[in-house]
Amino acid sequence: MRANLSLPWWAWAAMGAGLVVFAVMIGLTVKRNRGVHRSLFASPYTLWMIVFTVIPVILIGYYAFTNASGAFTLDNFKNFWDSNYESNKVILDVMGEEGAAYITRGTVNVDTLVYSLWMAFKCTVICLLLGYPAALFMADRNMKLGATLVVLFIIPMWMNFLLRTIAWMSLLEDSGLINTFLKWLGFEGVQLMYNSEAVLLGMVYNFLPFMVFPIYTVLSKMDFRLTEAAADLGCNSLQTLVKVTLPLSLPGVISGITMVFMPSVTTFFIPRVLGGGNTMMFGDLIESKFLTEGNWNVGSALSLIMMLLILLSLSILRKVDPNGEGGGIA
Repeated sequence: MRANLSLPWWAWAAMGAGLVVFAVMIGLTVKRNRGVHRSLFASPYTLWMIVFTVIPVILIGYYAFTNASGAFTLDNFKNFWDSNYESNKVILDVMGEEGAAYITRGTVNVDTLVYSLWMAFKCTVICLLLGYPAALFMADRNMKLGATLVVLFIIPMWMNFLLRTIAWMSLLEDSGLINTFLKWLGFEGVQLMYNSEAVLLGMVYNFLPFMVFPIYTVLSKMDFRLTEAAADLGCNSLQTLVKVTLPLSLPGVISGITMVFMPSVTTFFIPRVLGGGNTMMFGDLIESKFLTEGNWNVGSALSLIMMLLILLSLSILRKVDPNGEGGGIA
């Protein structure tokens, strides 16, 4: 089924009205200030947010709560919750007992969401376990290689996300570097690609910097006299880490968890390349609804569900880190 790329008339009207209002506001601002002031240069960003953020979100809401004819409906969300039973029933009716082999996690909506949440959880935990010690080393004033580690984490991010993921294929595939080395040593080759472990490896590799840098930002701003005071009061290194450093770095930890978990849930290219179609995550499901099936309504409903998860995650971050001290990639 081909996707219907036409937008409702009111979407074009809203974008046109937004451009007219934007032009009028610029004219009024210039007239009121009797010239161009610095605040006027922020206007393009306002237009950008309206056209590429506000209007797309409105369109997603419109398609999520309407059917193909534009009538209001909640069937798109019902399709999400009922997909497990309906899809499995069709497979079993057509293929009988042999169809049971095809009913695997990642083939229907709810299972895909559960699988994606589980994979994102594992990715986040691994990134935290690897990223926190790395951030500690990078922020340590006595660590001479701290600046070098920062550069080593930044350099891969200069490369395109897709190229970084595809590069892992040359390492993990059957004729890749790792299997070639194992065969040279006399061992049999191992299946490293087209499974959940390969997908998890790709996710950790791509999202690890998003865990490291928020924690590093907080630790680098921390008053190290507090750790010295803890040592003077009799705390050993482990006690100082648990009672002083870890609580002070909590905003960065929460920020890193948010920045890793949400992209992990919605990722769609990594499972396709490293999973080889054997795994499907929620991002793949949304993409297939829009591009493969051409069902913008159900795809928008799935997107809204993900947006709710993102808002929930951001609300948790806001409670733990109300001043935005967690920082980011800086």
